[in-house]
Amino acid sequence: MQDLARIGISVPGRLMGRFDEVIAQRGYSSRSEGIRDAIRDYIQYEKWMSKVRGDRIGIISILYNQDKRKLVSSLMQVRHDNSGLILTTIHKYLDKDNCMDVIIVRGEGGSIRAFTEKLMANKCVKHVKLTTILPEAEI
Repeated sequence: MQDLARIGISVPGRLMGRFDEVIAQRGYSSRSEGIRDAIRDYIQYEKWMSKVRGDRIGIISILYNQDKRKLVSSLMQVRHDNSGLILTTIHKYLDKDNCMDVIIVRGEGGSIRAFTEKLMANKCVKHVKLTTILPEAEI
């Protein structure tokens, strides 16, 4: 049997409730099983991200609370610092608090990955996802 590590985390009640719904839908025997599966998925995504190299076209989707003023200015600074990668941005107000941005980028994969990771590092960002493809000429 593998050594088990125990951890304690703080999770907002609403998020935990949604996670419990997923656990029930998927038939997990416990929260621990669901968390282990989520960690494995996260590790696989990080492995994929580490292999994003060469000229790429990508879409970065980001969900955040617009009322967090420091967050918005921080996100704008990260975008400004990476403006050479950005082809266009779509900004959508989802409700009175939440916004979604879709940022279309093109550039060296490592630079796109670093840009995405800087967006992820902001504490109040709720979700960031990067998808990339090779430019058509290279497929």
